[in-house]
Amino acid sequence: MSSTQPSNPRAAFLQKLKPVCVPLSKLAIRSTDKAASAKEVLGLLDTLVGIWTAQASSDASVLDDKLADYVFFPITYLLRSQDQYPVRVIEATIRLLGPLVQYGWKATMPQKLAQQLLFFLSFAIGGIPDQPKKREVPEETIIEGYRAIAAIITATGPSTLISSSSTEGQTISALSHSISVVLDGISASFTLLIQLEALQCLRAVFTSISDNAILAKFLPGTVSALTKPLSSPLQQKTQARVLVSCLEVLNLVLVRVLADIKMRAIINKTDNATKPEAGPQVEMDDTKLRVELTPAWLKATAAQIKIALSSVLKLRTHESENVQSALDRLCVSLLDECHLSLADCESVLVESAMMLEDEERQSSTIQTSLRDLANIYPKLGDSIKSTLYNWITGLPRLMQSGEERVKQLAIRNILRGTKLAAALNMDSSTLNDSLGNSLRDSIVELIKNSKPSKITVNIGAIGDISGNTDLVGLHMAIEPYRPVILDSEGQKTTREEISTLITNVGSSTQQAELAAAMLGYLRDSDGVDQIASYWLAFELLKSTFAQSSDLDELFDLSSLEESKSQQQAFQELYDFSASVLSSHSDSLDNDWRLEAIALEVTAFAASRLKADFRPELIDVLYPVTTFLGSQIPQLRGHAITTLNKLASACGYESVSALIVDNADYMVNSISLRLNTFDISPASTKVLTMMIRLTGPKLIPFLDDVVAATFAALDNYHGYPVFVESLFSVLSEVVTQGVKSDMLLLEDSSVPKAVDHKKRKPGSLGIKGILATLEQRAERAERSANEAKQDVTQSHPTKPWGPEKGNEAKSLLDNLLNPGDDDDDDDDKGVEEKQTEEEQAVDKLDLPKTPTYSLLSRVLTLTQHYLTSPTPTLRKLLLDLVSTVSPALAPDENAFLPLVNTIWPVAITRLHDPEPFVAMAACRALAALSAAAGDFLSSRFKTEWGNGLGKWFAKARAEAWKARRGGGGGGGGTTPVRGSGTTGFGRNGASAASRMLGLRPGASGDSASSAGILIPSRVAAQTGEGTLTQTSLSLSPASPPSSSSSSLGALGRFTQAAQVWEAAVGLLCAIVTYVRVDDDMFDEILDLVSDVLAENDAIREALEAVNADAVWLALYGQGRVEWMAAPVVEGVVFARMEVGAA
Repeated sequence: MSSTQPSNPRAAFLQKLKPVCVPLSKLAIRSTDKAASAKEVLGLLDTLVGIWTAQASSDASVLDDKLADYVFFPITYLLRSQDQYPVRVIEATIRLLGPLVQYGWKATMPQKLAQQLLFFLSFAIGGIPDQPKKREVPEETIIEGYRAIAAIITATGPSTLISSSSTEGQTISALSHSISVVLDGISASFTLLIQLEALQCLRAVFTSISDNAILAKFLPGTVSALTKPLSSPLQQKTQARVLVSCLEVLNLVLVRVLADIKMRAIINKTDNATKPEAGPQVEMDDTKLRVELTPAWLKATAAQIKIALSSVLKLRTHESENVQSALDRLCVSLLDECHLSLADCESVLVESAMMLEDEERQSSTIQTSLRDLANIYPKLGDSIKSTLYNWITGLPRLMQSGEERVKQLAIRNILRGTKLAAALNMDSSTLNDSLGNSLRDSIVELIKNSKPSKITVNIGAIGDISGNTDLVGLHMAIEPYRPVILDSEGQKTTREEISTLITNVGSSTQQAELAAAMLGYLRDSDGVDQIASYWLAFELLKSTFAQSSDLDELFDLSSLEESKSQQQAFQELYDFSASVLSSHSDSLDNDWRLEAIALEVTAFAASRLKADFRPELIDVLYPVTTFLGSQIPQLRGHAITTLNKLASACGYESVSALIVDNADYMVNSISLRLNTFDISPASTKVLTMMIRLTGPKLIPFLDDVVAATFAALDNYHGYPVFVESLFSVLSEVVTQGVKSDMLLLEDSSVPKAVDHKKRKPGSLGIKGILATLEQRAERAERSANEAKQDVTQSHPTKPWGPEKGNEAKSLLDNLLNPGDDDDDDDDKGVEEKQTEEEQAVDKLDLPKTPTYSLLSRVLTLTQHYLTSPTPTLRKLLLDLVSTVSPALAPDENAFLPLVNTIWPVAITRLHDPEPFVAMAACRALAALSAAAGDFLSSRFKTEWGNGLGKWFAKARAEAWKARRGGGGGGGGTTPVRGSGTTGFGRNGASAASRMLGLRPGASGDSASSAGILIPSRVAAQTGEGTLTQTSLSLSPASPPSSSSSSLGALGRFTQAAQVWEAAVGLLCAIVTYVRVDDDMFDEILDLVSDVLAENDAIREALEAVNADAVWLALYGQGRVEWMAAPVVEGVVFARMEVGAA
C-alpha cells in the first residue's frame, strides 16, 4: 500500500499528459505537411505548457526526469523539423523547455542533451554564425530563449559539464556561443525585457560556475558588454532598471573573478617577484576554456578594468537614486572585496563613493560604507583627503559653468567630503585655508556670472510706505529678506546648496577662523571681491552663532577663547556695516548689494542683543530709514524688513513706535546734515515720513530743522526738484501742525474757530416789525434835532488829539493858550478812547505756540515760490495754503496780514497754464475766503472788475464746449447766457429785465395770464410805495443742463470740466463767506444758473443772500414746483404757468 500511494499523483499527472503528448507525437512524426498541422501542434503545445506549469505550481515533487523524457519525446521531432514550422511553434517549444529543465531533469539532465539544447537555443536566438538569418526572430522568442538558457545553466552547472574530458570541446563551443549570444542581447538590444532576461542569464552563468579560470575566460567580453549600456551616450537612452541590473551584474562579475580572496596567491607572487612578468599567459588554443592566472594577467586585467570603470562611474551624476545607490554599492564592494587586486582603481572608486555617500547608509549597521572601509584601510584616508582637496581647489572653475546642475553637484560633493573628513577626524590646516579661498573665489564667480532677476518687486516710494501697513502694522509677521546674491529663480537651488555648505562646513571654531580671514580681505578689497568676502563672513558667523545657541542655553561659554574670538569677529563685522550705512549715497554707481548685506548684519545684531541694542539706534536708525527713499526696489524692501526686525527685536509694537520713541535721535541726525548742507532726496523723505508717523507732538521741536530747511531754500532756490522736496517736508509739517489741539494759548475771549458763513435772515414777526418801525422813527427824530442844532463851524486849525511822543510841546501849548482847555479835554478823551481800543487790540494779540509761529512762517514763505517754473511745486504750495489757512484763522491780527501778503500771487494762479494748478488755486482761494471772510470783499470786487469775472465765464464756456464736442472738437455756438436770461438779483426789476425779455404789447390795463407782479422802484422817488403789474413773457432760453447734454468722449472728466467744477467751488465759497455787492451777485448767479438744480451747495449759498433771485432763475429753467397764485383783496397776482420752460 505504501508503494502505490506515492505513484498515484504521478499516475494522475501522467494521465493528463497522455491526451496531449500522444496526438502531439503523431503529428510530429507522421505529419507530412508541417505547415498545415502547425495550428493544431501549437494548440497542443500551449496545453502541454499549461499542464506542466500548473503541476509545478501546485506540487513540483511529482515531476521528475522520467516525466520530462516522456514530454520531451514529441519535442525532439518538432526540433528536428523546426525550419518547417512557424516561429510561434518554435516559441512555444522553447517556452516548454525551461520548465522541463527546471522542474523535470534538474541536475540529472544528460550532458549531451544540455549541449544540444544550448546549441539549439543559441542558434534560435542569434542565428548560425557566419550565415544569414533565415527569418526574423520575435522578441518573445528571444526572451523565452534566454530564460531556457538560464534554466539549463543553473540546473546543470557548466563546471559539471566540463568535468568529462570526452565532451569538453563540445561543451566549450556550446557555452561560449551561448554566452556570446547573451552578451549580444545585453549590448546590442534596446528592448527592456530582452536586456533584463539576458542579464539574468549572465548572472546565472557567473553564479553557477565556480571555476575562476573559466570565469576569467569570459571576463573581458562580459565587462565590455556590460560597459556599453552603462557608458555615454547610451546611458541616457537606457532605462534605469537596466542600468541597475547591469551594475549589479558587473559587481557580481568583478567580485567573483577578481576578489582578493581568490587572487591571494597571484598577489603574493607579485609581491615576492623580483621583476614582473612580460604579459598574461593565456593559452592560444580556443578549445581550452581555462585561463592561466598569473601576476601579469592580473596587472593587465586591472588596467583594462580601470578604463572600463572610468566610463561606468560617470553614472554618479545620474538623476535616478536607484542607479546612484547601485553604483555606490559597486564602488564600496570593489574597495572592500578587491582592495588589493584593483588597487590601481582606488582613486576613482573613492571619489565616486564620496560623491554617492548616503547618510542613511552611513547609519546602517548592515551595509558597509566608505567610512567603515576608511577605518579598516587607513590608506583610504589619504585618498579621501586628496580627493577633497582637488574638489575644493577646482570649485571656482566649476562655478564658471553654464549648467546649474554641475555647480550644485560640485557644492554637494564638497559638503559630503567635509562631513566625511570631520567624521574621520581629518584635521588639516591646508584644507581649511584652501576651503576659505575657494569659497570666496567661487562666490565671486557666481556673482559675476549671475543674471539679474527679472521679477519686479512692487515696493512703493517712501511717501507711500509711510502709510503702508507693511511698515507700521502692529504684531505683523515679518517678511524674510530677499536674496542678495543669486536672486534669480533658476539659481535658487544653487543658492540653497552653497548656503548649506557654508552652514555645515567644519566646526564652529573653523567657521569663526574662516570668517576672520574673510574680514581681513574685506577692508582691502572692493567691488565683487568685497561683496563676496562680506557675504561669506556674515554667513559663516551666522552659522557659528546658530551652532552655539543650543549650548548657550545649558552652559555659559562666554569666557572661552573660542567665544571671545567669535564675538570679536562679529563686532568687527558690525562696525564695518555701520560705516557702510553711514556713508550711504543716492548714487546709482554704488553696488546696492553691499548696503543690503549691511542692513542684514544690523538686523541680525539687533536680534541677538534684543533690548540692549537700543543705544545702537542712535547711529543706525536714521541711515537705515534713509534706504526707504532709495531708487533701487531691492534696497527699499531690505529697509522695510530691517525696520520691522529692529522694532521686533528692541521690543516695540511697531515701526511707528520705534521711530516715535527715537525721533530725537533722528531729528538730530537730520538737523546735522541740513546744517552742513549734506542733503539728499532720501533725507527729506525720511523727515516727511517721521513727521507723518509722530504726528503734531513733534512739530514744536522742529525749529532747528525748519530753520535749516529755510536756509537750504535760500541757498538752493534755483533747483526746482530739490526745492519741491524741501517743500514736501514743510507741507507735512503743516499737515500735522494743523492737527494740533492747541495752536493758541487758551483764552475764552478768542474763539478757536472762525465762522464767516452767511445765513438766511430769520423771520422778525409782528414784534420785530414794530421794533424796526420804532427804530426808524427814532432815527428820523434824531436826525431832525441834529439838523436844527447844527451850527456852522470853521475848519479845524490843528490835528485832533495831541501829538504822540511830544508831551513837552503839549504842556507849553496849554500854558500859552489856557482857553483851549476844553478842546484839550476833548482831545484827551479821544486819546484815552484810542488807548483803550489799542489795549483791546493788544489784548487779542495772544501769545502763540511754537507750532502756530512755525505755520505762519511757512505760509509767509509760500509767496516767494508760487511763481516757480515747476507746476507740481506750485500745486503743492497752493494745497499748503488750503491746509494751513483754517488753522491760522482764529488770530485775525496775525492771519489777515498774511492773507494780504499772499493774495497777489495766489489770485494770479487762476490763470496758470496747467489746469491742475488752476484747480489748486481755486481750492486755496476758497480756503482763504472761509478763513478771512469779508476781509476779501473789496479784493474780490476789484479783481472781478479786472478780469476775474471773465475768467469764470471763459472756464464755463470751455467746459460747455468740452461737453458738447468731446473736448472742444464739436461745432455750433456756445450758449453763453446773455441779457435775455439774467438772474433776478437784489436790484429787482433791473436784474429781471436783463434776464426776462418784455413781450411787446403786453402792458395793457388788464393783467395777462402770463404776467407776474414786480415791485416798482417809483415809490423810492415819490415816497409812495405801490405795486404795479407788468406783463412779462416767460420764454427762457436756458440751455439744457449738463446731465441732459450730449457729453463728449470724456464728459465731466475733461480738464475743462474739472476746472469749471473747481471754479464753481470757489464761487460757492465766495458767496458763502465773503460779502459781495449786487452786481457781482447777479453775475455769479448768471454763471452758475445751469448747475443750480444739481449743486445743492451753490444753491444754498446763493439762497442765503437772495432766495427770490435763485427761485426766479430756477423758474426760468422750469425747475420749480407749481404753486397756486395767492388771493389778496385789491391785488391780482399772475398765475404760474405749468411747464413755463
